[in-house]
Amino acid sequence: MPHWLQLMADSLPSLLWAGLIFTIPLTLLSFVFGLALGLATAIARLFGPAPLSAIARFYVWVIRGTPLLVQLFVIFYGLPSLGILLDAFPAALIGFTLNIGAYSSEIIRAVISSVPKGQWEAAYSIGMSWRQAMSRTILPQAARVAVPPLSNTFISLVKDTSLAAAITVPELFQAAQRIVATTYEPLILYIEAALIYLALSSVLSQLQVRLERRFARYGGMLEANA
Repeated sequence: MPHWLQLMADSLPSLLWAGLIFTIPLTLLSFVFGLALGLATAIARLFGPAPLSAIARFYVWVIRGTPLLVQLFVIFYGLPSLGILLDAFPAALIGFTLNIGAYSSEIIRAVISSVPKGQWEAAYSIGMSWRQAMSRTILPQAARVAVPPLSNTFISLVKDTSLAAAITVPELFQAAQRIVATTYEPLILYIEAALIYLALSSVLSQLQVRLERRFARYGGMLEANA
């Protein structure tokens, strides 16, 4: 067996284990929390009082205007100067959640705004409250439009988690770095890590296609019933 292939075979279990224990949980938790934060931020911007809407706009402006790596460094290395000490994984989780929250809020705000005003009027005409109209009429329609951009955000997050290596989270990319430090074979190991990220992204892309098709059928059923 060639040396490079043997090295990849030997290092594969360690890389996959790091991805399973750290990369995948960090991705899933960050996306779920970030999506909830994004929904709250979007609703605050669209329907909240002026002070709350201003805070939401400021949050989105700051996060979208600064690099994710800098945000992670501020949380992990900067906050201790204020007496706030965080372990690497929680610091990364907070950083990715805030980042996803800002970007997803813009997507959610746009898709909610794209729902025709007649849908609100129809919901109110049958006695729905604002909360009922939002949860039963507006959000289901907005979700169908939001699937592609939010799926792209999720796939990007999988790759962005490699930045957590910079704050010592032992995820997939840092596992590759540690093996490189002992084998002195950066090209082979980094290509292997890239291939694993590529495989994950490819699987998620296929899931995205299926999800889009399912929502498209759901949308067709709604239009037929209408």
